[in-house]
Amino acid sequence: MHFLWVEMLWLLALVPAFVITYVLVQRGRKKFALRYASLSLVKEALGRGPGFRRHVPPLLFLIGMTTMIVALARPMATVVLPSQQGTVILTLDVSGSMRADDLKPNRMEAAKAAAVAFVGNQPEHVRIGVVSFTDAASLVQAPTTDREAVLAAINRLTPQRGTAIGRGILASLDAIFEGSPDAIASEFLNDSGAGFQVSPPPPPLPPGTYAPAVIVLLSDGQSNVGPPPLAVIKHASNRGVRVYTIGVGSPEGSVLRVGGRSVRVQLDEETLKSIAVETHAEYFKADSEADLQKIYENLGTQLILKPEETELTAGFTGLAIMFLLVAGMLSLLWFSRVP
Repeated sequence: MHFLWVEMLWLLALVPAFVITYVLVQRGRKKFALRYASLSLVKEALGRGPGFRRHVPPLLFLIGMTTMIVALARPMATVVLPSQQGTVILTLDVSGSMRADDLKPNRMEAAKAAAVAFVGNQPEHVRIGVVSFTDAASLVQAPTTDREAVLAAINRLTPQRGTAIGRGILASLDAIFEGSPDAIASEFLNDSGAGFQVSPPPPPLPPGTYAPAVIVLLSDGQSNVGPPPLAVIKHASNRGVRVYTIGVGSPEGSVLRVGGRSVRVQLDEETLKSIAVETHAEYFKADSEADLQKIYENLGTQLILKPEETELTAGFTGLAIMFLLVAGMLSLLWFSRVP
């Protein structure tokens, strides 16, 4: 916290003066009481006096005045507030296992329905992009405020082949930083995950501190194509981009018929959790279509957070007035006078 009118803080020197004056006044009252012993006898006859309670209103008054002086100095602080602007990349797994019907009517349709509801709840100035990934990843819709284009892109998604979570993350980062020096040269990727590079390498940011954009990644399987997700996620972490992950399915997996043969697909929760932790985001587990809808609803309230420098004068002024009012009310209630 810093102050716009820091010179006003010199008024805080008055606080010790108030304290000294109050102490001297109290000592003077005690000397007066000793001088007139009869008054002391009357006091004893009436019982115990207010004791420490008589110091409470002046103490609250002093706190209120101190807070008011701080308000006069116009304090400023950086606070994190919800922003009406930013970019959200919906990164959706469209592998063949998304045809499983443990979510109704199936995982793919349930995910699309939840994504559509999520888009409808976003502020109009938030840009939304869509990335899909199977054994490759592609930008289905570049970030835009055109809600019709985003909804059309989501509705076009259909289940296809394998699961390449790493490539989905890289494509999402490219969508966020497209046209900037921080864009990832994802064309250098090969299937083993070796050979990828960033050109030029940007200075790393603390994880989770890039406020203008976030990624929401949904997957129902294990990454079995392309670079390992945990080898790729460092690029998101170094750019401060949060990657929220949503897992659909179960670690035990389910058996699907793919190409005339039975294939067991399993949810890799540990990888999805690690992605979220590495980027200072969160992992969510969706066991039903209702869970998935609720996750997207809750995400909408926490995604775009922006640090802004805010003046706190009004808050300190309100707090000071509260202390002064309480001091006055207690003094009137207990002693029929104001401090």
